[in-house]
Amino acid sequence: MPANKPQVVVTRKLPDAIETRMRELFDVRLNYDDAPMSEATLAQAMRDTDVLVPTVTDRIDEKLIRQAGERLKLIANFGNGIDNIDVPAAIARGMVVTNTPGVLTEDTADMTMALILAVPRRLVEGVKALETDQFRGWSPSWMLGHRLWGKRLGIVGMGRIGQAVARRARAFGLQIHYHNRKPVAADIANELEATYWDSLDRMLARMDIVSVNCPHTPATFHLISARRLKMMKPSAYIVNTARGEIIDEAALVRMLESGELAGAGLDVFENEPRIDPRLLRLRNVVLLPHMGSATLEGRLDMGEKVIINIRTWVDGHRPPNRVVPAML
Repeated sequence: MPANKPQVVVTRKLPDAIETRMRELFDVRLNYDDAPMSEATLAQAMRDTDVLVPTVTDRIDEKLIRQAGERLKLIANFGNGIDNIDVPAAIARGMVVTNTPGVLTEDTADMTMALILAVPRRLVEGVKALETDQFRGWSPSWMLGHRLWGKRLGIVGMGRIGQAVARRARAFGLQIHYHNRKPVAADIANELEATYWDSLDRMLARMDIVSVNCPHTPATFHLISARRLKMMKPSAYIVNTARGEIIDEAALVRMLESGELAGAGLDVFENEPRIDPRLLRLRNVVLLPHMGSATLEGRLDMGEKVIINIRTWVDGHRPPNRVVPAML
């Protein structure tokens, strides 16, 4: 452990309160202009620091980890997901990796529910109609969407966020179905009146709305593949606030263009920050710029967890949010 204040490199602009506290506690190098670091800049930072605080936009791969200096012993990720870090490679180099779990559950579930509402009820189309002076007064046949009440919602990944989405969705009268590696505890299933499907294929074929809420891992890359998308009903909608790589985006676009799916709500994209231009032209989608967790409260909570993880490590103890291979 560093004898005095550890040297910490933060790769992106964080809330002022978090940066101020970090300056009090650590010898910290901040990124005030918030521009993502290049690979070369990241490599240099990892050669000359004790702690790296990256975000989801930083790809800390095996190549960068091999180039890291002997001083770097902690990668304290500012985020819950760790798919941006090659964790096995870091552990092999004797590094500790931490994340910030649990603090974004409610925020992400709120945004998921917002998309579940927005797509079938054509909210964005309605806003655009007003902005382009298309509104000519109420009509019994104009801008018709679909009712949520009584529809079946299939949740892919019934962790903390999936369960929070289910609680919100029940209040809107949706029937809760889910696919997970294993069923949730009986008391949770009873509370949510949730139906478990061990077969993702069979669940997808029966749902009116599908919400993707699982983490991105090698096992979930294109989990919602072209084959599985074709199993969904043409009247169905899909919502993704997890990671863009979980859905085969090219196949999704083709099916939305051809009417094989009714619509989609996407807060994440397969090749962020690049957005497939075909998505931008579609009327049956609602697109958001990866803002599912973008609340001030959530970002402050994330920063506090990063600080606690660093301080605990400096004190020679196991950080509370250490990532271990069993979690991958």
